[in-house]
Amino acid sequence: MAVHPPINIMVHSGLAGARPFRKIMIFMRRRLDNGLSVNLADSTLYPPLEPFAVQELPVGGPHVLHVEQCGNPAGFPVLFLHGGPGSQVRAVHRRFFDPQFYRVVLFDQRGCGRSSPRGCTEENTTARLVEDIEALRERLGLERVMLFGGSWGATLALAYAQAFPGRVAAMILRGVFLGSREEVDWYLGGLRELVPRAWEMLAQDAGPDLLQHYHRLVIRNDAAAAERWIAYEDAVMRQDAGEPAAAAGGGAQDPAAVLARARIQLHYLAHGCFLRSGELLAGLERLGGTRVLIVQGARDRVCPQHVAIDLARRLPRAELRLVESGGHSATGPEIAAALRRATDDLRIQ
Repeated sequence: MAVHPPINIMVHSGLAGARPFRKIMIFMRRRLDNGLSVNLADSTLYPPLEPFAVQELPVGGPHVLHVEQCGNPAGFPVLFLHGGPGSQVRAVHRRFFDPQFYRVVLFDQRGCGRSSPRGCTEENTTARLVEDIEALRERLGLERVMLFGGSWGATLALAYAQAFPGRVAAMILRGVFLGSREEVDWYLGGLRELVPRAWEMLAQDAGPDLLQHYHRLVIRNDAAAAERWIAYEDAVMRQDAGEPAAAAGGGAQDPAAVLARARIQLHYLAHGCFLRSGELLAGLERLGGTRVLIVQGARDRVCPQHVAIDLARRLPRAELRLVESGGHSATGPEIAAALRRATDDLRIQ
């Protein structure tokens, strides 16, 4: 049975003295029928669907991207940009969008998921990923697109929109991450008290610079180091979602996939995400009047809300939708509902 949690909305203006922007607080009340446990994220999203096209796109060097399309082949195009760095697209990501209205394009970034070679850092930078998005847009014959990206995907969306502003009709950003050293330091140090056991395992014998320590090990294909790095990320995400901590060693995962994921993530984080300090904020004027909906969990500890609030203040047509009980994950029930609402709202733009 489909269950759609009611949503209450309060609208606030921006803070005095700052650029005005629209800020919405979203309050969600969970309602379970007959006392049964219901997966609210699953019931809130559109039904599962299969791609109408799957292809492999060579983009230079050794890299070939896995690309899939679903929804309406004649619909309005939306590009889904996955997080990480180092993650991949999943079947649930197709379900944020009305399949009758949108032509949904999803792809695994260089070195990620089903793209090949998996875990490859050669010719793998933010600028290259931006070029890949443009190459994909051209290959598919798309004039203008909506960008949908969360966390690292939001970083990439902003980078592409600044490089090709005329090709972006609108953006939906979730759990904003701008690739700064301060944000990475928060992730590696500021969260330690929330996941003390996972952090202690990560920090053991690592010295003062965790990032460089693990980058050195993982680029030498140290599988044990990659496992510890990913175990910390998984512990943070579990804590953010309110789930119990996993047992030591976590669940069974493909060691090669863990190593590839860690290699890509550390490659980007150790190089400052291949962005100059403050680069994305400095380039926001290029976005002009592009409409931007920012969905941010008020309880997101991975990418705290102050980053999203600052971004919203700087964009002329930003609308910040702050989800009171939402965390970081796109598939958490509160954030999932807010993201679907955002894509639905942009159908009438």
